[in-house]
Amino acid sequence: MTANGVTLAYDSFGDEAAETILLIAGLGTQMIRWAAPFCRELVTRGYRVVRFDNRDTGRSTHFTEHGAMDFAALAAMLAEGRRPELAYALDDMASDALGLLDALSIRRAHIVGRSMGGMIAQILASEHPSRVLSLTSIMSATGNPVMPSAEPDAMTMMMRPAPDPVLDEAGFLDHGVTFGRRIAGTAHPFDEESFRALLREEVRRGRAPGGFGRQLAAVGVAGDRRSRLAAITAPTLVIHGTDDPLFPPACGEDTAASIPDAEMMLIAGMGHDLPPSLYRAIADAIERTARRSTISASGG
Repeated sequence: MTANGVTLAYDSFGDEAAETILLIAGLGTQMIRWAAPFCRELVTRGYRVVRFDNRDTGRSTHFTEHGAMDFAALAAMLAEGRRPELAYALDDMASDALGLLDALSIRRAHIVGRSMGGMIAQILASEHPSRVLSLTSIMSATGNPVMPSAEPDAMTMMMRPAPDPVLDEAGFLDHGVTFGRRIAGTAHPFDEESFRALLREEVRRGRAPGGFGRQLAAVGVAGDRRSRLAAITAPTLVIHGTDDPLFPPACGEDTAASIPDAEMMLIAGMGHDLPPSLYRAIADAIERTARRSTISASGG
């Protein structure tokens, strides 16, 4: 599907005539991180569910002509107050999501984003309120510079380059599994074999060399969104785990505090992931938030 001048790979679950929930994936990951059983969980509640590969991931347009990011240079420029020239910004990615809705003739949708996808969802809800029925921001943040940082070892693991899966598939999978286990929470089991299968599927679907870095750079320069979030009018739910090592729980609390009348759902033992044992509870919460938009529209 062509949207906002790029090709976006997507798929759809459920009745196309039903209200749509648009799922936006996180940093460097593909739409299949929104597992099919989770999508079907939402479909059983009467919604159409659309998920897609962000630009620079999976089967969507890759921006490899822009090359890999030099993170040391990027950090130095930001420290000096200079804005580097990037391949794209989070606002461009929000325009991609909006363009996909246009291409699918979806006038309004419930927007759900995780991690970087939560940031994109926040921008979409703040800049295009007429298109957003409800917003759910999962394990994300506002860009507030005073929030606590990621746990150093988790950040180091995330930034460490992965082996090339073509040359060293075992090393690539071990690298991904080690990081996946680190960011998983304490209360829900980490299924190593399923995660390995997920990583293999992402490789099969398509890797964008340097895509992770280009997306990370877009996050790095996005700045503080709190003034934009204050303009959000859609019913909003913020979901965060107490064990998130990348965005500590304070980041979720700050997000909820920045959006008028937002509901905060803090999940004990959840990390920076979405384990199958939480699919039903999270789908329930998304549905409750979506129903708030219906009540608001009816004046109830």
